[in-house]
Amino acid sequence: MESNKIREAFLEFFRSKEHEIVASAPMVVKNDPTLMFTNAGMNQFKDIFLGNTPRKFPRVADTQKCLRVSGKHNDLEEVGHDTYHHTMFEMLGNWSYGDYFKKEAIEWAWELLTEVYKLDKSRMYATVFEGSEEDGVAFDQEAYDYWKQFLPEDHIIRGNKKDNFWEMGETGPCGPCSEIHFDLRDEEEVAKIPGREMVNMSHPQVIEIWNLVFMQFNRKANGSLEPLPAKNVDTGMGFERLCMILQGKKSNYDTDVFQPTIARIAALSGKEYGKDEKCDVAMRVIADHLRAISFSIADGQLPANAKAGYVIRRILRRAVRYGYTYLGFNEPFICKLVAGLVAQMGHQFPELVAQQTLIERVIEEEEASFLRTLATGINLLDRVIRNSKDGKISGKDAFVLYDTYGFPIDLTELIAKEQGVEVDIEEFEKELQVQKERSRNAASQDIDDWQEVMAISESQFIGYDFLEADVRIARYRRVKSKNNTTYQLVFDQTPFYGNSGGQIGDIGYIESANEKIEVIATEKENGLIIHIVKQLPENPEATFRAVVNESARRRAANNHTATHLVDYALRKVLGTHVEQKGSMVGPMGLRFDFSHFQKVTAEELREVEREVNRLIRANYPLKENREATMAEAEAAGAIMLFGEKYGDKVRIVNFGPSTELCGGTHASATGNLGLFKITSESAISAGVRRIEATTGEGAEELIYGAQDMVSTLEQLVRNPKIVQAIEKMMESNDALSREIEEMRKEKVAAIADGLAKNTPLRGGVTLISHTAKYPTEVMKDLAFALRQKVERLVMVVGNLHEGKPTLNIMLTDNIVEMGVDAGAIVREAAKLINGGGGGQKHYATAGGKNPDGLQAAIDKATEMIMAIVKE
Repeated sequence: MESNKIREAFLEFFRSKEHEIVASAPMVVKNDPTLMFTNAGMNQFKDIFLGNTPRKFPRVADTQKCLRVSGKHNDLEEVGHDTYHHTMFEMLGNWSYGDYFKKEAIEWAWELLTEVYKLDKSRMYATVFEGSEEDGVAFDQEAYDYWKQFLPEDHIIRGNKKDNFWEMGETGPCGPCSEIHFDLRDEEEVAKIPGREMVNMSHPQVIEIWNLVFMQFNRKANGSLEPLPAKNVDTGMGFERLCMILQGKKSNYDTDVFQPTIARIAALSGKEYGKDEKCDVAMRVIADHLRAISFSIADGQLPANAKAGYVIRRILRRAVRYGYTYLGFNEPFICKLVAGLVAQMGHQFPELVAQQTLIERVIEEEEASFLRTLATGINLLDRVIRNSKDGKISGKDAFVLYDTYGFPIDLTELIAKEQGVEVDIEEFEKELQVQKERSRNAASQDIDDWQEVMAISESQFIGYDFLEADVRIARYRRVKSKNNTTYQLVFDQTPFYGNSGGQIGDIGYIESANEKIEVIATEKENGLIIHIVKQLPENPEATFRAVVNESARRRAANNHTATHLVDYALRKVLGTHVEQKGSMVGPMGLRFDFSHFQKVTAEELREVEREVNRLIRANYPLKENREATMAEAEAAGAIMLFGEKYGDKVRIVNFGPSTELCGGTHASATGNLGLFKITSESAISAGVRRIEATTGEGAEELIYGAQDMVSTLEQLVRNPKIVQAIEKMMESNDALSREIEEMRKEKVAAIADGLAKNTPLRGGVTLISHTAKYPTEVMKDLAFALRQKVERLVMVVGNLHEGKPTLNIMLTDNIVEMGVDAGAIVREAAKLINGGGGGQKHYATAGGKNPDGLQAAIDKATEMIMAIVKE
């Protein structure tokens, strides 16, 4: 069965069981500080499981794109080396929210696998939870009895807490699970060792394909369990593993999910898949990573140096490294694989089709950048190897290459091994662990359980219409991080906007008859609007007046409206290819990221500014529909963002010609913005530009600042015609610079003449060996001038300029021909000034940090050179 048909059969089966089929959520997670990426099918339904959001449908099914490369679900290093681990994978799943439970989940799983997919029943095994005395949870007799209807008892295996008790995290919904495993081994192997003995033993052909989770408990912060008010079902089946079984393969990579990409990699590299294990691993790594990178970019996450962006960059660089090391790719190649992936998966995931050009360009630039990094790293590694002692590179040096220059440790090992040098991996791992510990300590938090004050179905946001309201605390919890303790409050209703959609959350205060408490931030997490305060109210059950800081909200709302106008103006000025790729708005200004493949010119930026200000002066009123359907939004021509998961009801925001879907707060009319001014335009990655700007008072201050600067310049040049005055000064400066340069050259020539004539021969050579205090450019010019004037020159000069020591060596060709290498000698001598350097055989320089060692370095270099010359 072809992979697309396998996916369709799953969704069609559960549609027939009255499940609502929903779209995959984006792989990049927003508004959940506990997750960077969707790593399980249930992530998009987390709010429902936590009880923060009411269910829309009692039964749901989907195929969810997932990524597991960080945290406890980190399969990155296994990817490509085995047959079944992946970074990005599809999870087929079905869910029940307080509807059906174990009986139906097990019966339907069996029906789908055996009657629709026609799997061999004799090769299937099921695990059930054996129970836990520690948690007070009994053996899952109910699941066991249901499985007995379909499987012999020796195919039903009791599993421990590690394998058969699923938990969302350290706290939250959890419960026993029942895994379905399939034995793919040949008959001979099965005859030797029964499948039941290989279940959960990490055998590549006895694998888990489906996990049925029965959520019936809530794990509290103290570790205890309490029953959930409604029992839920959460199942996940690995799509790629299922394809492997149904297509009769022994590896996920041999299925039609990966083989088309592997074939393209083989063609580009000129190597045949299946002939060399290292090349095969490289092709599998690239085929896997291509999917993870492409889907992440399509969902709005670009490679970057921090957080989720860093993870994507790391995956991409791992793929480049395998291609570079084992397949001989020295120029961008992954970008050439994107079109094939889009053709293969674009039908199910249309975001790939829509974002293909951006994906290709971002990947190409990232590849080119990392290939340059590899070239630099190899040069640095060569130096480290030359300076290594006892044929061993220290773990600290290897870690500097890894951490500072992004040079992979396994590539360091590979190159070192080729040159007969070892790497101290134990010391490297210690350095890496110290860094991880620092990061962990910086990010560690101690979060208490929610304390419920009053039961609510969900907290209502009323901030579109009100900036203050009477509220009651529904729940609260304490959060400790380092030396800071804060409290998180959830109200029954709130005028405070929670940080989301690029808009920074509100600040303000809550007040009762007895106290006033500052709200220092407002976040949005798992469907809850969370108000952060430094102290807990004395009486959490009291009624409070919640008041949003009006000035901060107004300025943030104005800046948010400006992003909509900027989006419209950019599309009008640059073209309809422009798409929003991110934004950040707050009281102080706005940031808007958008797709465009070249620098925006000054003229284009001015035109964008003019268009936005024209829209402001038109004073278009805010028109909104807070309960629109997606069909209504599409009919209205509303701009939608890729990488966003929209619900059944969306909010349409309109200002004149601008219509977008948006959940943020806005000005009541564009005229409220007053004035719009761009402060900067820059590139943030391949094909993505960033505009920073401000409105209202912020724009006024920019203009005042520019006017003040003009006034200051007028006073300095004593001429109201500033441009002409500055041009005249620059012409005069250029003329003076040329005169100074001529004088410098004359002085250098005179010094060189004096040294050439007055330095006595020593051992048949003109040896110039002393200290000096010349500017760097003078020192270099002097060295080359001497080389032209002296027949047999050995120049070793230690220069101290502005407190910085440098060692300079210049040799004539006849000295080099004797076997003297200035680059090698300067590297050795530079150790005495705590520095390093290099260069060519005839000329080399080194800088250092220890001026006191400069004379010793000169003596060392001179001694080494003269020892060779005398021979």
